[in-house]
Amino acid sequence: MWDLLIVQPLLNGLIIFYKIFGNLGVAIILFTVAIRLLLTPLVLPSLKQMQKIKELAPHLARLKARHQGDKMKLMQAQTDLYKQHGVNQMAGCLPQILQMVIFFGLFSVFNKVFSVANGGVSIDKLNELLWPILRLPTNASIDMRFLYLHLAKPDIIPGLPIPLPGIIIIASAAALFISSKMMMPVITKEEELAKKTKGAADDMAVSMQKSMLWMFPVMTLVFGFSFPSGLALFWFINSAFQVGQQYLVSGWGGMTPWIKHLGMLQSPHGR
Repeated sequence: MWDLLIVQPLLNGLIIFYKIFGNLGVAIILFTVAIRLLLTPLVLPSLKQMQKIKELAPHLARLKARHQGDKMKLMQAQTDLYKQHGVNQMAGCLPQILQMVIFFGLFSVFNKVFSVANGGVSIDKLNELLWPILRLPTNASIDMRFLYLHLAKPDIIPGLPIPLPGIIIIASAAALFISSKMMMPVITKEEELAKKTKGAADDMAVSMQKSMLWMFPVMTLVFGFSFPSGLALFWFINSAFQVGQQYLVSGWGGMTPWIKHLGMLQSPHGR
C-alpha cells in the first residue's frame, strides 16, 4: 500500500522530470519545486494562521491573567478567542505531515531504486514501479552525477577519518536554521507572556518550542550524511522554498507591508 500510494507516484513524477530535462539532479530540483507549489494552497493558510496567533498574543495575555487559577476556563476562553478570529490551531499540521510523508517516500525511492551496489540505478527495480508509458529500456542507464555529488551516495566530505556532512547537507541545515530564526520573534513574545503567568506549564511549553526550533537543523547535520545525496538535495530545495514562502507571508518574524496591504493576512473579522 505504501509503494502504491506514495512511492510509485513520487518515483513516476521524478522520472517525468528526468525524461524532460535529462539530468537527475535538475529533475530532483524541479520536482521539489513542483511539489512545493502543489502544497502552497495548504502551506500558506497554515502560515497565516501562525501570524494570526501572534497578533492575538496581547488578548491571550489578558485571558491568562484573568483565569490564572482555572485552567479549564482559560482553555475555553482561548478556544473562544481563536474561534472568534478564525484561527484553526490544527491548520499547520497537515502540510507538515504531508512533507514528512513525501520525504520518507523519496527515501524509499532512493533505497529501492537508486542502488549504489548496482552502480547507481537498478533499471529492473525502476521499471517495476514505473507506469508502462514511462518504463525505460533494460539497457538504459541513468547518470547519478550532479555537480560534485553522486546522488545515490551520502553527501560527505571525502578524505576525512570520520564522516562529516557535505555542502548540501550544511546548506539544508542552514535553511532550516534561518526558518527557525524567522520564528524567534513569535517564540520570544510567547516567552514574555509565559513569564507573566503563574505555574510552570506555560514556561515548559515555550521551552519545548524553543528546543524544537533548534532540533531540526541539528538533526539534519547529525543524520543527513547517512542519506543519499539526492534526498539531501531535495531537502535543501524544500527548506529553501519554505524560507521564501515564510518570508513572503510573515517577513522576518513579522508581517511584510506589501502583503498586509494586499489583505492576504486580513481575517474576516479584521475588516
